[in-house]
Amino acid sequence: MEKGKFYSGLFIMVGLIFLGLMIPKAVSDFRSFERTVNVKGLSEKEVKADKVIWPFAFTVVGNDLNGVYAEIERNTATIKEFLTSGGIPESEITVSVPSVSDKYAYEYGSNDRAYRYFCKSTVSVCTENVDAVLALMPRQSELLKKGIIGSGNSWENQVEFKFEGLNAIKPEMIEDATKNAREAAEKFAKDSDSRLGKIKTANQGTFTISDRDSNTPYIKKVRVVSSVTYYLKN
Repeated sequence: MEKGKFYSGLFIMVGLIFLGLMIPKAVSDFRSFERTVNVKGLSEKEVKADKVIWPFAFTVVGNDLNGVYAEIERNTATIKEFLTSGGIPESEITVSVPSVSDKYAYEYGSNDRAYRYFCKSTVSVCTENVDAVLALMPRQSELLKKGIIGSGNSWENQVEFKFEGLNAIKPEMIEDATKNAREAAEKFAKDSDSRLGKIKTANQGTFTISDRDSNTPYIKKVRVVSSVTYYLKN
């Protein structure tokens, strides 16, 4: 009986000693999981716009409403011919409903103005043939020579260049951003006498598309910043 108690106590003592030896390692291992580094990886790419919306607004003035509408139709036909001759199909051209203002209809102001009717109309192009539009834009003076006078300011009738092929380049850019983030994390680990562990968390980030500069709005800059948190090991 005494011998059994002796061995039981011995086993308990050995277990406690073993547990005491393992606790520091367990604490060390636990703390190693809490050591992390958060880094960001950047990926940028320049791409050409793959879609363009080009509105061409013009104004017609006169005192005879029927004459004004007739001139609108002539101008619209001339603009459409100008566009189709440059490679834009008619299916990509839309014509807005003309907006007519009768200056004599207002109660305020005098009625001795040169023209009674002011009419604005817009012919718009929406196409993926960006090169065709770029080739046509410097030729707009041809329309001016034919008496078609543009109306509105640049804010109302801006040309919009868009890039809609983001999904095709997303995987490559995410991979590049993640690679850059890992390189930064490895440098940090090396400088801190540590080794890089597994990824704890990762955030892809938001893609942004902007003009490369104000002079070439058809060249876009695509940008994404990925945020990655890595474990550090001793």
